[in-house]
Amino acid sequence: MYLEHNERRARAWPVPCECRSVETPHGRTFMRVSGPAGAPPLVLLPGGGAHSLMWIPCIAALSARHRTYALDSILDVGRSANTRPVKKVEDLCDWLEGLFDALELGPSVRLLGLSHGGWLAANYARRHPARVEKLVLLAPAAWILPLRPAMLLRMMVMLLPPRRFFIRRAYRWSLPDLAASGARGQAIIEEMTEDLALAFRCFGLRRMTRMLPPTVIDDEALRRHAVPTLFVIGEHERIYGREEALRRLARLAPGIATAVIPGAGHDMTWLEPDLVCRAVLDFLASDRKGASPLQAGKSGVC
Repeated sequence: MYLEHNERRARAWPVPCECRSVETPHGRTFMRVSGPAGAPPLVLLPGGGAHSLMWIPCIAALSARHRTYALDSILDVGRSANTRPVKKVEDLCDWLEGLFDALELGPSVRLLGLSHGGWLAANYARRHPARVEKLVLLAPAAWILPLRPAMLLRMMVMLLPPRRFFIRRAYRWSLPDLAASGARGQAIIEEMTEDLALAFRCFGLRRMTRMLPPTVIDDEALRRHAVPTLFVIGEHERIYGREEALRRLARLAPGIATAVIPGAGHDMTWLEPDLVCRAVLDFLASDRKGASPLQAGKSGVC
């Protein structure tokens, strides 16, 4: 049932893609591969409770210049599945390392993650800095600041019945600009609600609660962060404070480039995909280490 639903949603993927399942020491990993075969590799890590299809609004722009690998996480919804226990972030980083080896991506991977995927991408880059050419973090969950208690409460309440009601309520709270954007925004939230509710029904509560909670990087580790990085956040981000996050980056890691997407929050890839992709692609195209056309360490509104 879930796979049929997933397949129906996949019809909206706007560019040609190859669906691949790759075996790694930690389990089977499903991905959607798009873009020119000889282009630089760009690996896309989804947010929590999401999968490769969350990149539908951005994939055409990203795959025009890159060979994109949109993954389903082995610990989350979608078509991937782990065969070895994953108990800590090091296990997830080992999974990615094994996957990149299996894909023969070489030493120059470009890595992009949103929310929980951003947290994982940042942790992988910290442990394997020589393998990451550039890193893009779209509102990474908890990496800069702890998640707000209101967000944590809504995540926990989603486990209770009636599940669709609480999932929808959590999405409407965390994605207020999308919820207020009219019929299209409401339809997207309903689609996301149905997707996650069906995943709970088909995969069961045990699998759906395995995702590792994101943690905040300490000051010293953030000061030592050396991978060229772009941090993108929505003007109305709710999972933590936008200005507080930007101030911490400016104080401890001024080499990290930043961008603010106006009129959006955690829903920025749905509401402002063109702005998000422009910031990402400009940064990836730049040959300046750690700097994009936006000034490094300063907040630029796209």
